[in-house]
Amino acid sequence: MQLSIVVPIYNEAEILPTLLSSVQAVMNATSFSYELILVDDGSLDGTAETLKRAAEEDPRVRVLSFSRNFGHQAAITAGLDHASGEAVVVMDADLQDPPELLPEMLALLAQGYDVVSAQRTSRDGETAFKRLTAKAFYWIFQKLVDERMQPEVGDFRMFSRRAIVAIGQLREQHRFMRGMVAWLGLKEVILPYHRNPRTAGTTKYSTWKMMRFAWTAISSFSAMPLRLSVGAGLFVTACGIGFAIYSVFAAFVLKITVPGWTSLVCLNIIFSGSTLIAIGLLGEYVARIYEETKGRPLYVISNTANVDTNAHAAKGVTLPPAIDLKHSHEESALRRNRL
Repeated sequence: MQLSIVVPIYNEAEILPTLLSSVQAVMNATSFSYELILVDDGSLDGTAETLKRAAEEDPRVRVLSFSRNFGHQAAITAGLDHASGEAVVVMDADLQDPPELLPEMLALLAQGYDVVSAQRTSRDGETAFKRLTAKAFYWIFQKLVDERMQPEVGDFRMFSRRAIVAIGQLREQHRFMRGMVAWLGLKEVILPYHRNPRTAGTTKYSTWKMMRFAWTAISSFSAMPLRLSVGAGLFVTACGIGFAIYSVFAAFVLKITVPGWTSLVCLNIIFSGSTLIAIGLLGEYVARIYEETKGRPLYVISNTANVDTNAHAAKGVTLPPAIDLKHSHEESALRRNRL
């Protein structure tokens, strides 16, 4: 059985040599053949050069280079599209997903599971804020969006071939792979593991990016924000009706002066704010519909190494090799001289 190892990469030149040696050491100790698919998500450091050298030294290393940064989830999708193994695993380049777990994951997959999900029992090297917000996100998603979502499970997963075929049918623009796997409802097993800190470099996910990722996850799989805005609107309306009743009662029964401009201003702010929030949420969903209807590819591959793009039913865009204009001009000049 062949294993395809998909690794999305963005500005990880510092850690790539360690990643390559670690994966090779683990896989060489097993009886499985493998291919290492490294997806360069528009890196701006020396990642491209390092990947090129690695592909030249080892034909099992396959490189897909994006024309620009399309995002972590698009990079994972490209790797899955080009994976040819009977088993496919997705792991991060920072070695927080230990390659040493691969043999155990393969053994579990051989028992008939479609998905082997590595579940973090600890998150060393992360701040208390990151751990707290991550726990809150998983709780909200599981309780309000999809109860099949496994807590503390990231993108470190191994898939069977039929799971890859199923995932390949889901081509939405705003992607959340963890939610997509939960939505498919495939036969899944959990493998607990200790998550180590990064071996080198720094995380590429800032707090702002994590917040955007969380919003994409929730809004892509549920209309919950719209339903919450309806609930908030009903609550504010009930408060307004209650205040109106009190004002009439105070004016005609208690014979006291109705509160003046302060109350009116506060109510106006509350109602206006809730209205704008609801309109904003509706606009966000309409924008997502608009982006989906354009039908654009999820990624554009500008360069490859050790990859036969014709052998895979990739659903992104793969550009042809760049033309060497200088060399072509010299050949044209030579032909003219012969004539």
